[in-house]
Amino acid sequence: MSDCIVRIRPDLPVGTISPRIYGHFAEHIGRCCYDGLRPKEADIPQQNGFRTDVSEALHSLPTPLLRWPGGCYADHYHWKDGIGPPRDRPRRLGMSCGETVEEDNSLGTDEFLWFCAHIGAEPYLAGNVGSGTPQELCDWMEYCNTSLDTLWTRTRYQNGVEKPWHVRLWGVGNENWGCGGNYDAADYAREYRRYATMLRHVDQKAELVVCGWDQEQWNIDLANTLRNHSDLIDHFSIHRYWGGGEEDGFGEEGYYQLLKQAEETEAYIQRTHQVITDILGKERKIGIALDEWGAWHKQASLGYDPAQRRGSYEQVNTLRDAIAAAIAFEGFHRQCNLLSMANIAQIVNVLQSPLQTHRSAMWRTPTYHVFHLYGRHQGAEAVTAEVENSGSLPTGYAALSSTASQTSNKSLTVSLINRSYSEPVTLKLIGCESASFANAYILTASNPDAANSEHEPDLVHPVKLNMEGSPSAGLRFTLPPHSIASVWLNH
Repeated sequence: MSDCIVRIRPDLPVGTISPRIYGHFAEHIGRCCYDGLRPKEADIPQQNGFRTDVSEALHSLPTPLLRWPGGCYADHYHWKDGIGPPRDRPRRLGMSCGETVEEDNSLGTDEFLWFCAHIGAEPYLAGNVGSGTPQELCDWMEYCNTSLDTLWTRTRYQNGVEKPWHVRLWGVGNENWGCGGNYDAADYAREYRRYATMLRHVDQKAELVVCGWDQEQWNIDLANTLRNHSDLIDHFSIHRYWGGGEEDGFGEEGYYQLLKQAEETEAYIQRTHQVITDILGKERKIGIALDEWGAWHKQASLGYDPAQRRGSYEQVNTLRDAIAAAIAFEGFHRQCNLLSMANIAQIVNVLQSPLQTHRSAMWRTPTYHVFHLYGRHQGAEAVTAEVENSGSLPTGYAALSSTASQTSNKSLTVSLINRSYSEPVTLKLIGCESASFANAYILTASNPDAANSEHEPDLVHPVKLNMEGSPSAGLRFTLPPHSIASVWLNH
């Protein structure tokens, strides 16, 4: 491929990239919370019941936002089962996505919120609308956020937590068009209005999330029913999963198919925003919360595969999945004025997890490394990155793509993707004249279905990227096929 030009335009800012866009999701499903976050074996190093290796990896990522306890699990979850001495907590049926297991409630509110504080994540709690009541959710908010001398404040004291947790983000249900109650849009909207009104009385600073869908008519009916109550909505939740094919061994067609689905996520965000503004207007800013996203391959089905030593909803996480995540981040940056948060599904072991475990072993997936490479974009100002002479793929999208951001001290981060299955690309990076070269790293492998594992935990990991030239004259380098790079330039 001919030389490409990537021109960074700090003079054309896009908007601020909220750290919440780099959020995560932990659900009581498969081996995510139990055996992933919290080990089953007593000899695995842990602190307050959480795996030390997982905690350290998430802290260093970093992990700015974590959604819990579901997912579909949320609309069966009664939070009062998960407080107080663990030995006294009731055992319940844990139900989510067709999976019914024994739930001992050892991971409850105070444990989860401690873990968030421990790894530096903002908590996002998903409330129970499917089988719960407004009073139950109001009580939960009071337990977490109130400092006044009330029953739930005293209960929190008795459980060893003196200061309020100050949880800002609250989901009013989850996927209520399906597993969360099979509501019609208008019926759910009326329930949401009731719940949200009561929650506002408990804590006016709380940010409330309404549940949308990928069906446009549902979103239209939902917005129309809430037309006169937009003040109750802070975020509008949507979900988007990709895949349906093979987790590995997918070939060129399967490779491009997944990348195309990732690319289309940006348009989905824009369409949803258009519905909201067309009906609810632009006076009140309502953010799009893409609070579940990622690859979901057909192998991630219900059950346990002894040959693979993995449980329900687990899959191989390949370099291709990481490239799809990087493509999604590019769209998130371009839509950072519309997208208020995003939560990849899920944080450990389940679906497109950044981390995977097996007994005492823990390894980082290629997706983890994308989050780390792109970490400097968090909180920075997205700026325009123009790509010239990039060539095109069979999907019609550009072979080379880029996103860039600038901090308040003028440090730049430029991330690039060579999406081509088989062709390298050489390029010149310009527009960074005021910066000094710092570091550049690349994530790639000989094949896009390469993945890390218990026995090869570092098969796919970032390495230094060799570059020529200078920021003032332009930086030159080559990206091999199916690769991701980040260039970090200091002012």
